[in-house]
Parts: sequence; structure tokens; C-alpha cells
Amino acid sequence: MYKQEIITYKYMKLSLYLRTFKSKRNTMPTVTNDLKKTADRLAQENVPEYKFIPRPECLLPDIGSIGELMNTAKGLLFPGFFSEANGNDMERLFSLLNEQISRALCCFDRQGNTGKNAPELALTFIGQLPEIKRMLATDIKAVHDCDPAATSYNEVLFCYPAIQAMTHYRIAHELLLMKIPVLPRIITELAHSATGIDIHPGAEIGEYFSIDHGTGVVIGETCIIGNHVRLYQGVTLGAKGFTLDNDGLPVNVPRHPIIEDNVIIYSNSTILGRITIGHDSVIGGNIWQVYSVPPYSRIIQRKATTAFTDGLGI
Repeated sequence: MYKQEIITYKYMKLSLYLRTFKSKRNTMPTVTNDLKKTADRLAQENVPEYKFIPRPECLLPDIGSIGELMNTAKGLLFPGFFSEANGNDMERLFSLLNEQISRALCCFDRQGNTGKNAPELALTFIGQLPEIKRMLATDIKAVHDCDPAATSYNEVLFCYPAIQAMTHYRIAHELLLMKIPVLPRIITELAHSATGIDIHPGAEIGEYFSIDHGTGVVIGETCIIGNHVRLYQGVTLGAKGFTLDNDGLPVNVPRHPIIEDNVIIYSNSTILGRITIGHDSVIGGNIWQVYSVPPYSRIIQRKATTAFTDGLGI
């Protein structure tokens, strides 16, 4: 009896499989046609809502290769921290830069640059690596010297998100100065995704720059930041408004703050517009600042009045 039940079960299972297969076979032409129709609709370039996004005429920069580019550059800047020393690293960096610069120029350069000068640009950038390393060394010292929790400069370099963000920024900024499109923004956005620190490659940032904790920091494109400036988490250096052209589109004009030397801005403060924070000033936490302040200013919130006297109720 038991064996008969097994045979009956297997027969029912086979019958169900055959019916399912037959059903799928009958519906496959319909599914294929539906998929093709959707693909054809997506390929149309005259739909009003997305006709302004034309199909690229050449290979776009590759995100994975740019990540490898950054890892190779960091290994050259600080040997032993991010990769094992390799005699071919410099050649590999040149190859990656050459390819990605060529792609960026071909696809995004408004002057019709086809990327033929990519090798020269790659060599020029590599020649700037010693200066980039010098600037990053000042950032590492600034972060370490402002954080009692830091046990060594090596720890700051190896672990702190601020240094990762600044490494990407300083490399991207140099590429932007060379008028290479898109690639600088991809590089800073890789750090933004990893650290929560959003620094536009167009910002100008001086020596000995430090960010403590870092999450939520935003530094806009036209910011100018002096030397020995310290920011805490959640600080926004942003635009108050936009100048529009005749078509109603924002014009790229200076619209972000100027932060002079030796300024400290504490957590979650928002500094907006083309204003100046004078040197040696301190901006307290949770401040909304839209007016310039002179040097040696102290901008803090008014203290709340309380009747709290005990403090032992932990």
C-alpha cells in the first residue's frame, strides 16, 4: 500500500510538471513580445520627460575602474597603509588615469575634446602627487592634534573618515583644476557614499584642515576655506539662494561661504550664502548664520533659563 502511494505521488508530481511546462511554453511568445515592447519604449529618445538625456556616443567613465584608480593612488601616497608596495603601481595608475580621463573628455567635454591629450594630462596629474601628499599630511596632523581620542598619526590616516574624504577631495580638486569633467565629481561622491562627508571638488580648502566625526558635513562648490579650519559633524557650508538665467536655470556664480584662517565651526551649524566668517572666529553648535561676522567673533546660542539644581538622578 505504501509503495502504491509513492507511485501515485510521483505520477501526480510528473503530471503537474508537464502541465506547468506546457503552460510556460504557451505563454513564452507573449512574454517575449511584452519585454520587447518595453525595451523599445525605453529606447525612445523623443519622450518629453527624458528626451534631454541622450544616449552616450562613447564609453562613459567606469565606476569600478575609478575605485581601483583611487586605491592605487592611495597606495602610492601612503605605501603600506592601503596596499602592498608594487613596482608596477605607478604604471597602473597612469594606465587607469589615461583611460578614464579619455572617456570623461570624450563624453563630457563641451569643447569637443576627444581625449587625445589624456596621456599628457595623466602625467601632469601624477606629477602633482607629492604636493597632494604634503597637503594631506597637514590634514592628518590637524585631525590628530585636535582629537584627544587619536592614539597616533598612523591611526588617523588608516581609520578616520575625514582623511578618506580629504584624500578623495584633494585628488579630485587637482583633476578639476586641470578642467577634466565628471571624473572629479565621481571621486568625491565615492567618498561621500563611504563616509557621509560631502565635499564638492570645486571648493578651495587650505592646509591643516580637520573634520571631527564628519557625518553630515556638506561643503559647497564655491566655498573658500583658509588654513587651520576645524569643522564638526553636521556642518553645512551651503548656498542661501541661486541666481537664475533667462531660461530659469541656476547660474554657477560664487554662492557659498568664505571661511578665513583659524575658524572653528561646531556641530550642526549651517552657514549659508556668500558671507565671510572672519579669522579666529568660533561658531557654536546649531547656529543658522546668513550674515558675515568680523574676525575674533563668538557666535553662540543664548543659554536657556532653567531651575535645575540637583543632577543626581541618573
